[in-house]
Amino acid sequence: MPSPLAYRKKVASLARVRAACDRARRAGRKVVFTNGCFDLLHPGHVRYLAAARAAGDLLVVGLNNDRSVRTLKGPGRPVQRAAARAEVLAALAAVDHVVVFDAPTPIELIATLRPDVLVKGADWRPGEIVGSDVVEAAGGRVLRVKLVRGESTTRLVAHAKRSRALP
Repeated sequence: MPSPLAYRKKVASLARVRAACDRARRAGRKVVFTNGCFDLLHPGHVRYLAAARAAGDLLVVGLNNDRSVRTLKGPGRPVQRAAARAEVLAALAAVDHVVVFDAPTPIELIATLRPDVLVKGADWRPGEIVGSDVVEAAGGRVLRVKLVRGESTTRLVAHAKRSRALP
């Protein structure tokens, strides 16, 4: 019987995830990549990740580290540390691997992993999606997933502050 914490092995180094992607591709499986902060997981995130996973056979999530989340989202963020965010993502059935990265963009991960499908939210315009040129040049495709109205971490943080649950 597998350990109930086996999902934690999904959080791995870029080298380990690259090897898993290479094995998957050799077996004829399609690799999907997405990235984000995933600070407070909500139904919008879950549906987004399910849609990303449905686009292929293996879903890799690039997770911004704490410093990059602060740079992108501002003071007070992230609410949860990278290790906690990575563990929660790894526990989702849709997610096969999580790689925490420390860079302004995930371009290095995309270039290294060479996904067949790159997924971002529909709030990103096609020309703004980092790595789309790399993926498309290799014959892959970019998928923009519609967001769930009313679901956002920013909204959750604002609500918690109004109700004094957060400082």
